[in-house]
Amino acid sequence: MEPINISYDEEEVKKAIANALENFYNSLLSKLDAIDLKTIMKSKNPYLYRAKSMQTSADIIESILQAFVSSSEETIFGNCFFEPIAIAACRGTKSATRGVDIELHDTTDNIKYFVAVKSGTSIFNADSMKKQGENFEEAQRTLRTSGGRIGFSAIVGYAYGTKTETGRGKAKIYEEVAGEEFWEALTGDKDFYTKIISYMGTLPEQYIEDYRTAYNKASNRLIRDFSIEFCNSDGTINWEKLVDYNSGSPSRKAREALECDSRIIINEIQKNPNINKATLQENCNLSDSRIKKILAYLVESGYLLQERNGNKIHWKILRPME
Repeated sequence: MEPINISYDEEEVKKAIANALENFYNSLLSKLDAIDLKTIMKSKNPYLYRAKSMQTSADIIESILQAFVSSSEETIFGNCFFEPIAIAACRGTKSATRGVDIELHDTTDNIKYFVAVKSGTSIFNADSMKKQGENFEEAQRTLRTSGGRIGFSAIVGYAYGTKTETGRGKAKIYEEVAGEEFWEALTGDKDFYTKIISYMGTLPEQYIEDYRTAYNKASNRLIRDFSIEFCNSDGTINWEKLVDYNSGSPSRKAREALECDSRIIINEIQKNPNINKATLQENCNLSDSRIKKILAYLVESGYLLQERNGNKIHWKILRPME
């Protein structure tokens, strides 16, 4: 592919790289600070942990964190790193068209380039390729209705890897280039793809200590929470509880929770048949909406009868809970 641009401002590129690295690490640290044990355990495979004979909270949490960071950093890096560098490198502008990242007008040849910046070459499946083509078609329609006779060219650029056109299948509205060829197309510099590494300089090392601190804090916090939630009093892992939390029937758990909270409320009413909802909420440590739901359930199920004497409420227990 012929370059769509033949020069770039090295200082602007370095500035874009510095900003991209800062955004990457800030986003990654925020993810680590926000990771929640119960949320992440819903999507994990407890059987795998047992099959690998993991015996401690630390073993499981380290496995979780490594997988979490690996997945998060790839996504975050792809979202915040390559696009701003590509914009700075080709001196283009951020596109307002959905699914398109950069627009660049070559006034010499009177061609407007529309570029979608992707990370690696493995992200495209048939559906995403079709969608990308539709996004470029939308950009082309908008260009045609803007007036003037401006040429149109669409590019999907992969920041790393290689891409070979096979010539098979339906013709696409866009061209695909990757790695060295993509960055050369944006800058006219065949070595630009390696210069990105050199332009980073020692910037990554400035963030490593903060990253390690955030990682260790997340690890300590998750180990603590796991030990509280899923370990027996002797320190061993309660595998049944862990599997039940991950895979137990939501409807069965909801029923059990309702029955448990109902018994707590019945016990409070036994002690004070004139108790009001506000006191029930305080004594049972349940929300107002939860108290109302359980009281309605107990009345509808024939466990309780609500009697009124003026503004005062009296609860009568009709039958014990099984």
